[in-house]
Amino acid sequence: MSPANGKEGTAFHISLNKCECKNTNRLSSPPAKMIHSLFLVNSSGDIFLEKHWKSVVSRSVCDYFFEAQERASEPENVPPVIPTPHHYLISVLRHRIYFVAVIQSEVPPLFVIEFLHRVVDTFQDYFGVCTEAAIKDNVVVVYELLEEMLDNGFPLATESNILKELIKPPTILRTVVNTITGSTNVGEQLPTGQLSVVPWRRTGVKYTNNEAYFDVVEEIDAIIDKSGSTITAEIQGVVDACVKLTGMPDLTLSFMNPRLLDDVSFHPCVRFKRWEAERILSFIPPDGNFRLLSYHVSSQNLVAIPVYVKHSITFREGSSQGRFELTLGPKQTMGKGVEAVLVSSQLPRGVLNTNLNPSQGTYTFDPVTKLLSWDVGKINPQKLPSLKGSMSLQTGASKPDENPTINIQFKIQQSALSGLKVNRLDMYGEKYKPFKGIKYMTKAGKFQVRT
Repeated sequence: MSPANGKEGTAFHISLNKCECKNTNRLSSPPAKMIHSLFLVNSSGDIFLEKHWKSVVSRSVCDYFFEAQERASEPENVPPVIPTPHHYLISVLRHRIYFVAVIQSEVPPLFVIEFLHRVVDTFQDYFGVCTEAAIKDNVVVVYELLEEMLDNGFPLATESNILKELIKPPTILRTVVNTITGSTNVGEQLPTGQLSVVPWRRTGVKYTNNEAYFDVVEEIDAIIDKSGSTITAEIQGVVDACVKLTGMPDLTLSFMNPRLLDDVSFHPCVRFKRWEAERILSFIPPDGNFRLLSYHVSSQNLVAIPVYVKHSITFREGSSQGRFELTLGPKQTMGKGVEAVLVSSQLPRGVLNTNLNPSQGTYTFDPVTKLLSWDVGKINPQKLPSLKGSMSLQTGASKPDENPTINIQFKIQQSALSGLKVNRLDMYGEKYKPFKGIKYMTKAGKFQVRT
């Protein structure tokens, strides 16, 4: 992973090959820490929390991250791996917070990225939300969690079940008691799961109502050209689970069409050999909420585009007026309604104001940022929503070089766009009959229409 390389991907391949060729004398030296430090950066560019394992790394190392942030066109376009003269910065953006890990040695970057996502998921599980305010309000618990999740720079306990036995989730009563007595949220006993062959599940779990819910959530990323043809389209999907079952149940979950799935990533509880042989998920589930698997569907012939856009955005040379017309409609939704539709577009700098008439919903235009937002709501196929009107331009301003891009957000309930369907869910090892539920949802990721 040489910092001198310009492209991160190339750098990794070169460095890993170098590692294979190095002599074995290096093995005698003590292993370097995987993650040296962690910085949390808010949307304003302020570092509001930092955690160091052993030695302290100066905050100035984040200057390289801030430079990359300034060069990025959008917050999510900051490179996930940034080489510096003496470190590597690996970051993820979640809930408008950058989690920036500082690395000093050769480390698989996806390993660090996965750990950072686990940190965010743990904060969200403990505090309900993962925001700057929630982290600051629970800063003691945050540091306790980071101490347990990372031991000397290496991941140790990342399962929520184990962590909740080690460190009790904060409550108002517990916070008051801790303030008065000076005690902490750290548990007194070793988690029972750590002593078993199923470290992600604690022993002695009991529930009055036994239930298992699974959510299949798909996010479609697509770029549609001016004529309505699809340039790129892919689906990122996850199966999230909420399992509250007594004892030590053994579950199997099968799909009607498992061959649809590419690049599948599983929770450690899944028996991978059975998936390879039979395409069946067999697992002893963790207790509570967890992500069972994530997957990717990249074949464009399998990705149905659920909405279409008719647009006419015109600017005339030398004129102080422009025309804006936009109509949305459902397409290939398998009879399901498209709801929570939000349209946004970054208009050219020369646009001073807009005078538009929405057939449904409300629209706003910010004359400073030039951002047009239209909150459509639910699309009615019998009466398609439209936004039409004029734009006021700067007098004498030249015609924009290109028309703006339209970004669309939407949700489709009870529908998985890839066609993935759960066939059946069975339980073994326990005698009771649990309540089982499956829910599907499709939503837009980066869905862009070029005009």
